[in-house]
This record gives sequence, C-alpha cells and structure tokens, in this order.
Amino acid sequence: MMKRYSDLIKLPTFDERFKYLRMSGSVGAETFGCHRYLNQVLYNSKEWRSFRHKVIIRDNGCDLADEDHPISGNRILIHHINPLTKEDVVNRDPKIFDLDNVICVSFDTHQAIHYGDDKYLDRNKVVERKPNDTCPWR
Repeated sequence: MMKRYSDLIKLPTFDERFKYLRMSGSVGAETFGCHRYLNQVLYNSKEWRSFRHKVIIRDNGCDLADEDHPISGNRILIHHINPLTKEDVVNRDPKIFDLDNVICVSFDTHQAIHYGDDKYLDRNKVVERKPNDTCPWR
C-alpha cells in the first residue's frame, strides 16, 4: 500500500499520524540511507535544498505537520513517507521529489517511525520558542 501525505494530513492527531507512518525497521537492514555516497549527492544537491524548503513552508516547520508540535532550531528532517531505494535514486524516480511522499519530522520522530517504536518520542518535551525559529532561511 502506498501511503500519501494527502491521506495522512486528514488524521487529526499526532499519534494517529505517527501510527500511519510507523515502520518495522531493524538495525542493519539495508536502506537507501546506507548508501552514503548517493545519500550525500542527493541531499546536498541544489534541487533537494529547494524542494526541502517547499516542504518546510508547507508544513510550517511542524513535526508531522501538526501545529501543536513545532520543531525548534534547524533540526527539521524531511521524511520520505514511502522509503527510497538505491535504484530509486539512481533512476531518479519521481517519488523522490513528490510532495505527496514527504513530511517534516524531528530527529526523534524520524527514529520512532523507522524503528516502529514510540519510545523515541518525548511527549513531555517543552519547546522554548524564539523569534523566527520556524523560518527555514534563518
């Protein structure tokens, strides 16, 4: 089943969105991320940086696009809802830059999604807000 941002965004709570995205990853399993050279080529490209800014603006810099979960600082990650493979990157699959296949997440949420375990989520964390802290170009 292909998951989509347009379906996820209809879920009203952070927990429901997390459950929708949760995977059953395992340590040491091969993913696109383990191909470091391709990972760096993609994520350091001008095209990716431009795309990343569009996603951050769309999601207002919030974890799982939930207004009650702003991501502080510059630790906003862009998570591919349907994981990429090495072949996807090599063949420039359209899902790499598909806005319906990505969402803003914090590092902790990203870990929780990939390991399928909500223990990584700090539900009691207090975020200290600062002027312009959700502005991607500052």
